[in-house]
Amino acid sequence: MADSGLSPGLLTGSVWKPAPGVGTKPCQSYSLVVYEQEGVFIHSSCGKNDDQDSLIAGTLRVLEKENEVVVDWRPLDETLDTSNILCAGKDSSSVVEWTQTPKEKCSRGADRPSSYEAEWDMVTTVSFKKKPHSNGDAATHANGESKWSFLFSLTDLKSIKQNKEGMGWSYLVFCLKDDVKLPALHFHHGDSKPLIKCIEKHVALSESPHDERVLLVKTQKSLSQSFENLFDEPSYGLLQKWKKDPYVVTMGKFSKVTNYIVGSLRSSDPSNQRRPPSEMADFLNDTIPGLKINQQEEPGFEVITRIDLGKQPEVSRREPVSAEEWAKNMDSEGRILDVDYIKRLIFKGGLCHALRKEAWKFLLGYFPWNSTKEERASLQKRKTDEYFRMKLQWKSVSEEQEKRNSRLRDYRSLIEKDVNRTDRTNKFYEGEDNPGLILLHDILMTYCMYDFDLGYVQGMSDLLSPVLYVMENEVDAFWCFVSYMDQMHQNFEEQMQGMKTQLIQLSHLLRLLDSGFCSYLESQDSGYLYFCFRWLLIRFKREFSFQDILRLWEVMWTELPCQNFHLLLCCAILESEKQQIMDKHYGFNEILKHINELSMKIDVEYILCKAEAISMQMMNCKELIPECVPFTVFLKSTCRKW
Repeated sequence: MADSGLSPGLLTGSVWKPAPGVGTKPCQSYSLVVYEQEGVFIHSSCGKNDDQDSLIAGTLRVLEKENEVVVDWRPLDETLDTSNILCAGKDSSSVVEWTQTPKEKCSRGADRPSSYEAEWDMVTTVSFKKKPHSNGDAATHANGESKWSFLFSLTDLKSIKQNKEGMGWSYLVFCLKDDVKLPALHFHHGDSKPLIKCIEKHVALSESPHDERVLLVKTQKSLSQSFENLFDEPSYGLLQKWKKDPYVVTMGKFSKVTNYIVGSLRSSDPSNQRRPPSEMADFLNDTIPGLKINQQEEPGFEVITRIDLGKQPEVSRREPVSAEEWAKNMDSEGRILDVDYIKRLIFKGGLCHALRKEAWKFLLGYFPWNSTKEERASLQKRKTDEYFRMKLQWKSVSEEQEKRNSRLRDYRSLIEKDVNRTDRTNKFYEGEDNPGLILLHDILMTYCMYDFDLGYVQGMSDLLSPVLYVMENEVDAFWCFVSYMDQMHQNFEEQMQGMKTQLIQLSHLLRLLDSGFCSYLESQDSGYLYFCFRWLLIRFKREFSFQDILRLWEVMWTELPCQNFHLLLCCAILESEKQQIMDKHYGFNEILKHINELSMKIDVEYILCKAEAISMQMMNCKELIPECVPFTVFLKSTCRKW
């Protein structure tokens, strides 16, 4: 199913509409309505007579909004009011509602538009409390607005119970995670089958073995499930959000969840506005087993934090490597004469675009650096045959076979969803029936055959997109992607070993470079650097423009001056924002918002210079390694003279 950023023509039978109750003001946020049904009633048991239900007529919609699909029900006469959105809360047995504090009303009024975007932020950022029962009419507030509206994301859905009543109409009950049940929806006009079919386009449903009336939402063995297993602390709003869909949080806009996180980490009691440092120190360690990020100096690292690294040297960059320079460094049989030299040139200036198609194959390890043209041609022939054999494996699976292969079916569903929203503003992928999208889909499906244990995890399409754009060839793009995934594989594994290691190293590295800034971040509950998660996960793909990513990646692939140069890039970005964060006394929420808003605003050449300067600053510090043995192994793996 296409993302809301796509042309409506891509979705047969779907229409673009403003969100319910929203007008058509300029620059307004729109949602894609993929299902709409009027005459859907809630039978309230709060009528004047105990044996008589109150019927509340409403409209049920399924909406696509950015990276989420939501189910929305509201009474027919209700106008949009974000303070009236109802959602399910943990351990509640009925609909619950969010209650604004006067402070929240003021803060939102100043910076949030009255639009569906504000409503979307509301649902994903606020905390909820149980709604008290009313002695009067349960269908209206004192101001005449309904108490029964609700909206939830399909990522929160656990099961659907459906049935037929004797009166002829069908009803169903949505059960969310933590076994919270929403009010039964009665379909007086038509039945619920079209709704179920619509929902099945977004999540996989299967009949419960214990009750044929219950449809269970299937979960796939992916990183999302990994987060579900690892995130155990219910009081942390961030962890709960990552539980439901880590990629909506880490790859979507963090601004959607900032207030949610703050509200959960800090209570309304002023005495509890800050969690103890020891508790925050365990934040990510509880989340990712084995991850230890220090909030205070440990004996083994005490000397490191007090070392004066000296001044960062001035660094300049050169022009991209030209086709002439590349050709001069190749012998008559096509071997690269001086690999280290050409890597240094690429590190200092990148490549001209005309060279990327050939040079990236070397940088990614698809072509051996010492191979001849003839050897590379033979390799490509073998790899072409191998690729199409794997592609045939999934292409030849019949619909009947796929019905019995839930993992392949889940991989396909997720790939189709992600492909339709990957770099669609790029001309290579824009428009309907784009051949680039077909290739993107086919390569990802074939990768599932290559590595069926990992299969497909959200985020992998971001890594493939620039590679396919440069290669313009299905087979070459696939094998380059395979080589890239060999480097990135641990980022997407269920145990997240790669992310664990990188977050530990980044924390140590930043403390070495600027212990004062680290202390400030810790004082604002931000010392665990989780806002760098997306940077590390997909190598800054969402932080820089598409063309800048091509430059950034080819520089990193040289593995100069170190294999972990991407960690120095993180430090360079944070260091460049340090002054503003500290001078303006940014707190948790402001830091999160500020880092999120850096996306597409970072100067790639400046950051590359700064990261290189940091590496030179470290290597020029003679007392660094001898003074601290525990840091030696990490530093050697992070930075080396070249």
